[in-house]
Amino acid sequence: MTNSISEIENHDVIFVIGSNTTETHPIIGLKIKKAVRKGAELIVADPRKIDLVRFAQVWIQQRPGTDVALLNSMMHVIIKEDLIDKKFIDSRTEGFEAFRGMLDEYTPEVGESITGVPKEDIIKAALLYGNAIRPGIYYTMGITQHTHGTENVFVIAKLALMTGNLGRESTGVNPLRGQNNVQGATDMGCIPDFYPGYQKVNIRGVKEKFEKVWGVKLSEIPGLTATEMVRSANEGSLKALYIMGENPVMSDPHMTHTIKAFKSLDFLVVQDIFMTETAELADVVLPAACFAEKDGTFTNTERRVQRVRKAVEAPGDAKEDSWIVRELAKRFGYEMKYDFIEEVFQEAGRLWPALGGITYKRIAKMGLQWPCPTLDHPGTPYLFKGGFPHGKALFTAVRYRPSEELPDNEYPFLLSTGRQLFQYHTGSMTRRIEAINMVSPEAYIEINPDDAKQLGLNDGRMVKVTSRRGSIHIKALISDKPSKGMVFIPFHFKEAAANMLTNAALDPISKIPELKVCAVKIEKI
Repeated sequence: MTNSISEIENHDVIFVIGSNTTETHPIIGLKIKKAVRKGAELIVADPRKIDLVRFAQVWIQQRPGTDVALLNSMMHVIIKEDLIDKKFIDSRTEGFEAFRGMLDEYTPEVGESITGVPKEDIIKAALLYGNAIRPGIYYTMGITQHTHGTENVFVIAKLALMTGNLGRESTGVNPLRGQNNVQGATDMGCIPDFYPGYQKVNIRGVKEKFEKVWGVKLSEIPGLTATEMVRSANEGSLKALYIMGENPVMSDPHMTHTIKAFKSLDFLVVQDIFMTETAELADVVLPAACFAEKDGTFTNTERRVQRVRKAVEAPGDAKEDSWIVRELAKRFGYEMKYDFIEEVFQEAGRLWPALGGITYKRIAKMGLQWPCPTLDHPGTPYLFKGGFPHGKALFTAVRYRPSEELPDNEYPFLLSTGRQLFQYHTGSMTRRIEAINMVSPEAYIEINPDDAKQLGLNDGRMVKVTSRRGSIHIKALISDKPSKGMVFIPFHFKEAAANMLTNAALDPISKIPELKVCAVKIEKI
């Protein structure tokens, strides 16, 4: 997030796109509702009638995968109505005139023809955002999990840049992270082309800096993303895999393809707190401690570094992740000499100045938001106040292109997947809780009433859902949440695994799979 959670209540306009916030980030959802009660106007752009629609001044029900066309049309209106921030554009960006020219073709009428959203709603949303003084944009994987997900993010950034809504309190572009330490994991280099602190592996000076501190020679070749690893395993070029705290058999697209890949490996190690569907395929399972059984830090969605303290001892042979990694490294001949866990964090601060001013003592009671470069720095509630790290921000033309797989005569429905409030991720933790399972006991497919009538379906009827990759049996839930021709399945339930159906096609830049759009057919059982 460029801004902070506490700033949400002070927005005058909130634009939520591709985020079922109240179910996937319920605390953020409560903050948004509170902001609306205080007078903020809410724009919701989502193909499903999510809970936040009840609080929205404008609900934009775009066709899945058409976000670029929607946002381009909104920006067309903002330019036409002269709601751009000329001073901000001139001083802090470049390439705007060429970008403006590209937007000429995205009239509200064109936007309506592509997205299915009435042009009046496109105009209304554009005017709300364009006239706002403190608007914030919030999105999640409804934006990123597409073959053009990176382009979706680019266009969101351009909307904020065009209106000067970056670098100020209660504005910004705010992607909400999906799990408790996803931000911290990426901060620390758990991505294939960066060392900790988003420092590129293929920059010579960066590589040499880490080589000097770590005392080893490092590769300058970026590694594979998680989705690329599965493909490489299937092709036979990847022979071994070490998976920590992840259940890709359930969470990755095209489940059959993922299982085949893992079975073809020479060696699979899984480190987790439970015997997940992925761990069941492993040659070796390393039992790990959970969050309450270890020391360290988590970094949350607003970049806040927070202390984690051991509350209970881990059961059985379970060990802290840091202990397991250090012991493995020792057996490979590389000893990580840390006497206590804060030494690891101190080293991170020396190699990445954004953490340089954070110590365990300073965050003993309250976390700090990076960048926090010095011991007297208060942390940074919002980014880009004085400018952008690499100079001026660039406006680049992004045109709409359709999703990889769309409905046709054989597979007439568009499937989107997601989460629901009562289950978490692949269910490896929450589905072990009897009280939760009483509220959320089984999988379902949401089907629009018009489609259900055409298919001759009643609520609760078992159906067979088939894509080009597989089939599942699942209970029908007749609901007005999805639009006609669209269906929705939560992905938490292994007995009706949504990712048996989903498409493994990747965004060419981020390598994120297109989990939000694929074509399916539905048959009565």
